[in-house]
Amino acid sequence: MTPPSDTLKAALWMIGAIGSFTAMAVAGRAVSLELDTFEIMLFRSIIGIFIVVGIATMAGTIGQVGTTKLPLHGIRNICHFTGQNLWFYAIATIPLAQVFALEFTTPIWVILLSPLILQERLTMIGLISAAIGFIGILIVARPDAANLSPGILSAAGCAIFFALTAIFTRKLTRTESVTTILFYLTIMQAGFGLISAGYDGDIAIPSLGALPWVVLISCAGLLAHFCLTTALQIAPASIVMPIDFVRLPAIAIVGALFYNEPLDALVFVGAALIFGANYLNITRGQATPR
Repeated sequence: MTPPSDTLKAALWMIGAIGSFTAMAVAGRAVSLELDTFEIMLFRSIIGIFIVVGIATMAGTIGQVGTTKLPLHGIRNICHFTGQNLWFYAIATIPLAQVFALEFTTPIWVILLSPLILQERLTMIGLISAAIGFIGILIVARPDAANLSPGILSAAGCAIFFALTAIFTRKLTRTESVTTILFYLTIMQAGFGLISAGYDGDIAIPSLGALPWVVLISCAGLLAHFCLTTALQIAPASIVMPIDFVRLPAIAIVGALFYNEPLDALVFVGAALIFGANYLNITRGQATPR
């Protein structure tokens, strides 16, 4: 059972992740007309390499980087690269609240997949929490099966890959430091981005107007991953990931203020269910027998 103090610490780290992910969504939409998703990932990762190596060198942790878990880093980063590209495409094509609502099926996939990959307990409370949260998500997103757009499908698909990313991150934190995980995140995804963006021989360079947004995407992305990875070191993935639900009302307000996206009352009805599911899982989920 996870101590309450560890749950609180993980929640505080997740608040940092939530703010960072929200900033990244705003910046990603700002550059979406100039750069495609592969180019965004490429330049974000290149900037990230300098940030990670520089901070790790100053902190004296660069020597922690090793190659013993290289295949697992590769799997984790393929999952993340795929999910992140789907996410960047979705935020440019459908309302932000809808993207985040569909992305929030990630904790459901984490709860269901963690026992298979991490051998973490699958509790009845966890399943009930997942079901309640999923109902809340459906209320917010209200996907129309007759009019499924590529953006909606991308937002739904990214959730599965983000869940796999979280699970493999949790697996890596058993033996790998945060520096190592972030180092391979930037290195591998820069390589993936270069191949994907450059396969046609045409890579767009960010303009002076877009460059600050790209830098913000890189910094916010790294900070989000640092906060998320640290939280996953403290508490199980099935507790850490549902806290991310707080992003939903936050991004709905951002969408309304900056993009004139309708602030639907049902968003908050769904959010209330999601918060209830989150609270149930955090307070009871780890105390329930298998």
